Amino acid sequence: MGLLSLVHIFALCVSLFASGVFSAFGYTSSGGNFIIDAGSANPLIFSVSQSSCDIRSIKYRGTELQYGPQGTHINSGLGSATVSVNLIAGKYIKVTCVTSTLTHYLVVRQGDSSIFLATYITAQPSIGELRFIARLLPDKLPNEHPFGVVSTTSGSSSTVEGSDVFVVNGQTRSKFYSSNRFIDQDAHCVFGGSDLMHVCILTPQQESSSGGPFFRDINTNNAGASTNLYNYMNSGHTQTEPYRMGLHGPYIMTFSRSGIPSVRTADVSFFAELGITGFVPNSARGTVSGTASGVASGMQGVVHWFNPTAQYWTKTASNGGFTSPPMKPGTYTMVLYQTEFKIATSTVTVHAGGRTTVNIAGTVQPTNRRTLWQIGVYDGQPTGFRNADKFLRMHPSDSRMAPWGPLTYAVGSSPLSDFPMAQFQSVNSPTTIRFNLGSAPGQATLRIATTLAFAGSRPQVVVNGWTGPASPAPTKIDSRGVTRGAYRGHGEVYDVVIPAGRLVQGQNTVEIRSISGSSGATFLGPNFIYDAVELFTV
Repeated sequence: MGLLSLVHIFALCVSLFASGVFSAFGYTSSGGNFIIDAGSANPLIFSVSQSSCDIRSIKYRGTELQYGPQGTHINSGLGSATVSVNLIAGKYIKVTCVTSTLTHYLVVRQGDSSIFLATYITAQPSIGELRFIARLLPDKLPNEHPFGVVSTTSGSSSTVEGSDVFVVNGQTRSKFYSSNRFIDQDAHCVFGGSDLMHVCILTPQQESSSGGPFFRDINTNNAGASTNLYNYMNSGHTQTEPYRMGLHGPYIMTFSRSGIPSVRTADVSFFAELGITGFVPNSARGTVSGTASGVASGMQGVVHWFNPTAQYWTKTASNGGFTSPPMKPGTYTMVLYQTEFKIATSTVTVHAGGRTTVNIAGTVQPTNRRTLWQIGVYDGQPTGFRNADKFLRMHPSDSRMAPWGPLTYAVGSSPLSDFPMAQFQSVNSPTTIRFNLGSAPGQATLRIATTLAFAGSRPQVVVNGWTGPASPAPTKIDSRGVTRGAYRGHGEVYDVVIPAGRLVQGQNTVEIRSISGSSGATFLGPNFIYDAVELFTV
């Protein structure tokens, strides 16, 4: 009898002794794979390649869910890895896959229909992305939650952009349209069958990812050949900060018959028992508490902490109070947002086992400023502007979009939807603003707050025929934005000083144009996204 068979029998005996009932919990070896049985009431049995770490089979309640030609794996598959398996405390099975720069863990807990995962890296993967992808059978799991068919690209007739935006039944669809802000992330799932079998990903925290609370990335995609379920941890999709190394996770792939789990009930504290490289238990962490002030009424306050190794966030209560998640010790930049618009920055140091108390106060508009008019709100989003209610789930060229213009907005009479959420250099430039002033204000400032720029796009204004200076180039983000349903970038704010005499009593006209050092056809060319536009004097 082989060593693995003896280990398997030992696992079964330990399980039997511990629970007092029969359980199939355990593992064995067959055909170059580790076969792992979670011993759950709704049976979950999966196989992991001993040479590559790919999951080659996933059977839930006796139904095979794994797409055959490709595995479920980290990145696009490790190719080769040193793969080992251990039984821990009689109730956990841990698979460890090791390469020169990455260690990937797959863990089952006895009786739980879930695969718990974690990935430790010392270098960004050569493919440029750190992601976990489950490739599953579309005839068993055709549907996507929570956003439905917007990211189902099966049956496409053509592409709109590159190889990742498709046309299906006259509608644009893309895997990018399945995204959700990290701060809002709960379960994202694929599901189907008569008993609505669900396979879901839960991410209790993204402390080693990059991008902050408002970052969003691909979650699901029924691509036709396979239905894909993702956990993106590092990617170049509208990347705004360096990648973080260390332990990513734990994260969880859950299997259920009909219900959708919630990240709020996910417990990964048992990872402290498993010898996971980089895992820091709550007992070795600290918290930050305090009160945030200065957030406008009706907007959400968000506090964000980050340093080169970790990131955390929390929403404030109605009275401004907040308490951070358990954080790794260290010194952090601390930011207060009004929804997504940064209004304060400070620093704080977190100590293991300690609770630091610190308050943070922000402001958007100094008290000595007199606003003549404002279009939109300072919330870090294109809230209320034309097509802002659609772009997260479809391409700007989609026929369901309202016409982009060029548009004219009349201050005091036009609805907010007459102002475009994005300024495309080749599509709707310029946007014209008309307004009346009771008297000439002298020198004034036109503030244009943006959320994201692509291909160097930034505003240049013409005021009653006077051409303002070219705005400085934005910080480059090497990724498409609005055409992938993204709007979060560096949030450049441009102040254009309008000399005295240029604004007059009566009717005035401001044109805002998109300029850049680049060119491009239609929506693929340079563009920026609006947050708010304000004319004020000091």
